Amino acid sequence: MQHNPRTLRPFALANWLFVVAFMVVVMVSVGGITRLTESGLSITEWKPITGALPPLSQAAWQAEFDLYRQTGEYINVTGPAGMDLGAFQFIYFWEWFHRLLGRVIGLAFALPLAWFWLRGAIPPGYRHRLVALLALGGLQGVFGWFMVKSGLAGTMTDVSHFWLSIHLLTALFTLGGLVWTALDLRRYAQGRRDAARWTGTATWVGAVLFVQLLLGAWVAGLNAGLASDSWPLMQGRLVPEIGTANGVLWAFTHDPFAIHFLHRWWAWAALAALLILARKVRPIERKASIALHIAIGTQILLGIATVLTGVALWIAVAHQVVGALVVAAFAWAVHLLGRSDKAAIRAR
Repeated sequence: MQHNPRTLRPFALANWLFVVAFMVVVMVSVGGITRLTESGLSITEWKPITGALPPLSQAAWQAEFDLYRQTGEYINVTGPAGMDLGAFQFIYFWEWFHRLLGRVIGLAFALPLAWFWLRGAIPPGYRHRLVALLALGGLQGVFGWFMVKSGLAGTMTDVSHFWLSIHLLTALFTLGGLVWTALDLRRYAQGRRDAARWTGTATWVGAVLFVQLLLGAWVAGLNAGLASDSWPLMQGRLVPEIGTANGVLWAFTHDPFAIHFLHRWWAWAALAALLILARKVRPIERKASIALHIAIGTQILLGIATVLTGVALWIAVAHQVVGALVVAAFAWAVHLLGRSDKAAIRAR
């Protein structure tokens, strides 16, 4: 298909993607609140269209509450604790708002994408990337439902921490893709037609960061943040007691104490890797280096504060949000390394 240079709008596209990236960060924060308030299983059905509206009558609220009272979470946890309709409405709000925000982000991406497409505003080579990002957003919704469904099976009282990690990491991968593509489009608007490439440094630093994010998601899914309220020791020991009756592999993928221990100490590997990355990008873009330093430093302090406060809601949410900002800063930094500029080549 022929492209008319006069209709291309790479700068507008970049700004739009940055706005969507910001919305994803907000989504991550709401997802954190939903998880920490144990709200995720309050809506037991997936209704992509009609589910956009909350119950609008007392009878409708009672019907939703009756469905929730059939779940393992209510039977074994919240019901015996004395949950009434008012308390149910509180947790229902956060799950409903989380799903609503997902719908809003989908529309905020799909509708402008269609408009830019029809206007011929998308530069060559970017249509497939934008469609892939849209597909990732759709998968995010599907994974979210599989996550909820995993917690509704039988006597389950929580969602699967594996599905939670898939759901969260897909969101963070999408965030990184939005930032990367927006930065490429910014360069296109400045006359640079060559997209940034993925470097060896990006691979190994990204792998270290991925492990930490995965462990963090498992900590959230298993409520493993509550395994210790002290730092740096756990249970008065550097290495806590870890149950290995089901095998070492099972322990390090299911035991809350083991996963908490791995997450708190792998953080230092992530810190070292990101500091090396920050050092590499400093000659190219000092602001990116500063952003990485601030993001990872704040993240570690918030992680320690989350432990010491017994997973206080807003500190834990801040920890999750800053984790998303670490991903955005990482994407910015590795994009700088992948540019063909001479400064970037020297920094590799």
